[in-house]
Amino acid sequence: MKYVLITPARNEERFIGKTLDSMVAQTLLPERWIIVDDASTDRTAEIVQEYVRCYPWIELIRRGQNVERSFGAKVDAFNVGLERVLSLPFEVIGNLDADLSFDSDYLQFLMSKFSDDLRLGVAGTPFTEDGGYDTARDSFEGENHVAGGCQLFRRQCFDDVGGYTPNPAGGIDWIAVTTARMKGWKTRSFPEKRFHHYRTLGTAGRSSMSASFSYGEKDYYLGGSPVWQLFRVAYRMTKQPVLIDGLALLSGYCWAALRRMKRPVSRELMRFHRGEQMKKLRAIFGTLVRLKRVDSFRVATERH
Repeated sequence: MKYVLITPARNEERFIGKTLDSMVAQTLLPERWIIVDDASTDRTAEIVQEYVRCYPWIELIRRGQNVERSFGAKVDAFNVGLERVLSLPFEVIGNLDADLSFDSDYLQFLMSKFSDDLRLGVAGTPFTEDGGYDTARDSFEGENHVAGGCQLFRRQCFDDVGGYTPNPAGGIDWIAVTTARMKGWKTRSFPEKRFHHYRTLGTAGRSSMSASFSYGEKDYYLGGSPVWQLFRVAYRMTKQPVLIDGLALLSGYCWAALRRMKRPVSRELMRFHRGEQMKKLRAIFGTLVRLKRVDSFRVATERH
């Protein structure tokens, strides 16, 4: 199977070299890797250009100046790259962030999963961050969610979900993968591998507490259940040293609810999302009642 990758990048000079080094070492190379420099003011483009000279399958596109960094702008940059690959032969398209590293057989491993299962629509892996954080252990997103840092779509699935929704406040990767699941595709994060994310998730240009507040807002406008949110906050507050971050998460959700923040998701997707949350919550409590350890990665995984 053939695949292409698109990387929107803005001011990533600290980490993009790690991503470039990981990619050129891959045992299975993409047909094309489009890196869209989204008005960087640092050396991002210059670093990429050094690799473009040596690897003809890497292409750099430089965009003009934007007003501010946002998730909507990231989708716009992704779509610029998408236009450049649509005429190429490929079965899988991936969004790859510019601050990651991974093993040399990472993408070959993921491509083999698409070959093995024709109903697999979105594939990826858990990820780690500095300080020992591992989403397979420390997050309740679970096995059915695919993190946006490296998110691969079967081409037909990507067409079915309509690509990424350019929501300025975020959630673009979540909307895409949840919509895919709602439409009957399998979405899976495979725990045999990890990628490492060098910047704490959501902290580009802001503090950890500010990021938590923003995530609380996002939980609301993506249609998350208030019942689930209370339990999520309670869980976060038990994780030292993020007690204050847990309060910020709750504050963000409540503030968005009070403002009746506009939701970029359909009622159908919101119902589907809340149904999954309640199923997961019942599975968690059922496990606790049986005095067993909760596996946050596999709890309430939908087996197709």
